[in-house]
Amino acid sequence: MRRDRLRWLTARPIAHRGFHDWRRSRPENTLAAFVAAIQARYAIECDLHVAADGVPVVFHDDELRRLTGEEGCVRDRTSAELGDLRVLDTPEWIPTLDELLTVVEGRVPLVLELKSMPGRNAGLAWGVADRLKRYAGPAAVMSFDPELLMEVRAGDPHLPRGLTADGNWRSAPRHLRSTLRLGVDFISYAIDDLPTPMPAFARRFLRIPLICWTVRTPAQLKKARAWTDQITFEGFSP
Repeated sequence: MRRDRLRWLTARPIAHRGFHDWRRSRPENTLAAFVAAIQARYAIECDLHVAADGVPVVFHDDELRRLTGEEGCVRDRTSAELGDLRVLDTPEWIPTLDELLTVVEGRVPLVLELKSMPGRNAGLAWGVADRLKRYAGPAAVMSFDPELLMEVRAGDPHLPRGLTADGNWRSAPRHLRSTLRLGVDFISYAIDDLPTPMPAFARRFLRIPLICWTVRTPAQLKKARAWTDQITFEGFSP
C-alpha cells in the first residue's frame, strides 16, 4: 500500500524550502538552510527550475529579483551564472540539484517540487528523474502540473510522485481526476483549504498519504494534526 511504502515521507516534519532563517544567513532553498534541516533531523522540501543549460537548480520564484536583486527569469541563465549570484545578500548562492544531493547524502528525506513555466519545462522532469535514479536516499517529486508528473513517470516509474494542490469543493472533481489518472503516491495540499473533499477522500478511501503546505501558526498546526499525515512548515520548530 502507498501509505506503508511511503512511511519515510510522513515520519518527520518537512522543512519548507529547508530550515531557513534569513537572520541567521540561511535563506530559503540554500545549502545553509538544508544543512540546518539535516542537523535538526527534518525532512526537506525545496523547489526546482531548469537552468538555461538544462541543469536542475534549486529556486522558488520564476524571477530572480526578490531573492537576488537581479532582473530576469531564472531559466534565462546557466547554472554557473546562477551559482555566481548571492541570495539575500548572504554568502549563499543558487545551488544545483546535484549540489543538494551531495550535501544531503540520504540523511533525511527529500520532497522536490517541480515548478512549471508553460512552454519552458523541457528537460526539467527528465533531468530530475535521471539524477534521482543514481541517488541512494529517500526522495519524492511533486508538482501542480500534471504534465510534469507524467514526464517524471516516463523517466522513472518507480520514483514516488505527488500532486501539489489547493482549492475548495469546486476544484475537487478536477483534482480527483488528476489523482486517479496520474496514479500519484501522495498529495500535498494547502493547509488553509483543508478540510475539503478531494484530499480527504483520497486519504481515507484510496489510502494516499496527505501532507500539507505551509504550516506557520498554532492554528494551522492544530488543523494539520487533525486532517493530514504530516506537515510542511516554516518559521518555527515543530
